Amino acid sequence: MATTLTLTVEQGGDRLDTFLAQHQPQLSRSRWQQLIQQGQVRINHRICDRKNHPLSGGDVLEITLPEPEPLALEPEALPLDILYEDSDLLILNKPVGLVVHPAPGHPHGTLVHGLLAHCPDLAGIGGIKRPGIVHRLDKDTSGAMVVAKTEAALHHLQAQLKSRQMQRHYLGVVYGQPSTETGTITAPIGRHERDRKKMAVVSPPKGRIATTHWQVQERFRHCALVEFHLDTGRTHQIRVHAAHLGWPLVGDPLYGRGSPVKMNLPGQALHAFRLQLIHPRTGDPIVAIAPLPAHLEKLLRLLRC
Repeated sequence: MATTLTLTVEQGGDRLDTFLAQHQPQLSRSRWQQLIQQGQVRINHRICDRKNHPLSGGDVLEITLPEPEPLALEPEALPLDILYEDSDLLILNKPVGLVVHPAPGHPHGTLVHGLLAHCPDLAGIGGIKRPGIVHRLDKDTSGAMVVAKTEAALHHLQAQLKSRQMQRHYLGVVYGQPSTETGTITAPIGRHERDRKKMAVVSPPKGRIATTHWQVQERFRHCALVEFHLDTGRTHQIRVHAAHLGWPLVGDPLYGRGSPVKMNLPGQALHAFRLQLIHPRTGDPIVAIAPLPAHLEKLLRLLRC
């Protein structure tokens, strides 16, 4: 069902789209521009479809917010391990093997399909009834992911990610031994020059700056358990940086070099175990802990033998 808002301009001088974005920040400026162009905004009872229309003091705005349109995907009931959920967002423990977005080769069974079934009352993003993916995990990386249910929550969480208010911590088993107990690598990451499926540490401007902090948690004969903390979120960032340092993740099919134990891993030994953020509406801190998956627990038991 459509929602109607009425606003009165107290002081003129602003453009229509600027005024709406400032006074109703639950929608982005680009979304407001879209609604204006669709004829959903009236000024003094007359439709205005010009985003740069100058407002005057005393103008009365009548705004119609249409019901979000269904996404052109069929919801699919998938088992989701929910760590936290309310009307604004949810945090889940993504399993290995689950693809986040539909893509060529993965038209069904993605996290987005599962979320559409789990959240039939989505407020939607950009006028479409869809979940807001704030950040992604690789198909074969497990762990905590936050998903926005509303456009306002999505913008707030994306801003936290950009400003580093959102803290993401990973545990990974690496093949080799870091030379120190803690460290930081800042090295730009971009597409590999020869293998387009891979990323690599490359020189600017081909690469985008990326910073990864690490701390050894436990050492084994040929491996180590390392905690990683990200300042940036480049594609395959931890996997690329670890391999560049000489100790790639165990089981990594792209950047690894084998495994010290006889065990078939479903992917790289990497898990997003801790996610800390600020609730976009209440301002309360939220910390979600995702337990290690069974295959990583087994790997650690074997390494400790």
